[in-house]
Amino acid sequence: MVIALGEFGRTPKISTVSGRSSPGRDHWSSAMSILFAGAGTPGGQVIGATDRLGHAPVDRPLSPENFVSTVYTKLGIDPGKHFITPAGRPAFLVSDPTPIRELMG
Repeated sequence: MVIALGEFGRTPKISTVSGRSSPGRDHWSSAMSILFAGAGTPGGQVIGATDRLGHAPVDRPLSPENFVSTVYTKLGIDPGKHFITPAGRPAFLVSDPTPIRELMG
């Protein structure tokens, strides 16, 4: 399994924040790209889309929980599993255990 991602996407437009020595692209949590290959993943597909400016998802929005549920499933770990803490409270691996179906093969 090969995965390439960052913790955030980047702003769709180059920003020129005052005090910065050169223009750049800041963190953007509304949209990001992830490359996922191997582990039986069907290749050659793009899942989801943003608006024409890259600001927000308009087709098939997915969450970090869906992503990690996919990784857990491919590793043979049930993403719906939960544990009971010493205080007797349930602790879930992820809040949404739904893997990304297009990546499951």
